Amino acid sequence: VQLQASGGGLVQPGGSLRLSCATSTSIFSFTSLAWYRQAPGKQRELVAVISTGGTSNYADSVKGRFTISRDTAKNTAGLQMNNLKPEDTAVYYCKVDSTLSTYWGQGTLVTVSS
Repeated sequence: VQLQASGGGLVQPGGSLRLSCATSTSIFSFTSLAWYRQAPGKQRELVAVISTGGTSNYADSVKGRFTISRDTAKNTAGLQMNNLKPEDTAVYYCKVDSTLSTYWGQGTLVTVSS
C-alpha cells in the first residue's frame, strides 16, 4: 500500500488549507484512515480519524476547525483545516490501518505564520 499526502504549504493565521492523501488501493481495504502531525521537538499526535463506517473523532485542539473526510470513488482521505493557528504548524501524515498492518504516508508540511 502506498500513500501520497499533498496540500501542505504556508498560510496566514486564520486561513485554510485542505490536505489530501491518495491511497494505492481501495479505501474499503482499510479499517480506519487518520491524520497525525508532528511539530518540531514534539511527539507525533493524532489529529483526526475516520472509520470505514464513517465515524470520526478529533483531537480537542482541532475540534470545530478541522474536518476529516474520505472519497471512496477516488480512494482519498482529506483533511479540511480552517481557522489555522500558528500552533498548527507541523508535518502532517496520513495513516491507514488494515486488519493486518498499518501504513504511513510521507508527510506534508503545514506552516501557519504571518
